[in-house]
Amino acid sequence: MAIEVFNRNECKFLIDKEVYEALNIKLLQYMEMDNYNKINDFYTISNIYYDTNDNYLIRNSLSKPTYKEKLRLRSYGVPGVDDKVYLEIKKKFKGLVNKRRTSLELREAYEFLSAGEKPELKSYMNKQVINEIDYILKVYKLEPKLYLAYDRKAMFSKDNKELRITFDTNVRTRRYDLKLEAGDYGDPLLENGKWLMEVKAEKNIPLWLSKLLSEYKTYKTNFSKYGKEYEKVLMQNKNLKGEMKECSTQYSAQYLTQQLALQFL
Repeated sequence: MAIEVFNRNECKFLIDKEVYEALNIKLLQYMEMDNYNKINDFYTISNIYYDTNDNYLIRNSLSKPTYKEKLRLRSYGVPGVDDKVYLEIKKKFKGLVNKRRTSLELREAYEFLSAGEKPELKSYMNKQVINEIDYILKVYKLEPKLYLAYDRKAMFSKDNKELRITFDTNVRTRRYDLKLEAGDYGDPLLENGKWLMEVKAEKNIPLWLSKLLSEYKTYKTNFSKYGKEYEKVLMQNKNLKGEMKECSTQYSAQYLTQQLALQFL
């Protein structure tokens, strides 16, 4: 059975092709390839991110709060409507990432997300995660906002299966045809030759990995694929940027008015 609950720290690094190729060779001294990569050099992960009409979840995430959460629908490759996919909640609290997911048929996932009614429980579903997603759907009015896919190479430590390193490339996105079965295509998100490396560990990373990262001058960065795409949209859409600025000014004015009123109570 696939792992459905993850608790770990995640460190992200943006690297170029030369560093990727060097690290890829040296890491194999300590790590082994993911089962998906034992057959192919890369495997494709496709996602549909869900958010509110005013993009609250991603806007909150980019503000770097103590706690944040996302909801996404994930498949490996392009699924059919009767194929199994994962519906995932990703939460982050004080740097610790918690990911919880359940298997569903794609058709069942769409019905759950659109109607907000829990599916009839089946053996391949995680009841607790279904209940958590049901709660999120009641708190937020969510809709599909973004298709985001990438090609991944993943490795596990030979000595500690909790240590995982992934390399993502060819990140592509679209804000139309928001169906996983619609196909794997979109606009590039990263510059050509750039890779997103993620180190995922339950505790601290081992000394050998720390030395290796230092050797190649590889430093942590704050990077969210969904967040990066949203920032790109804002840069391309001046009208939306204007609306957000106006909204921010409005809330600031309301807050100031409230504070002044309190002084005279």
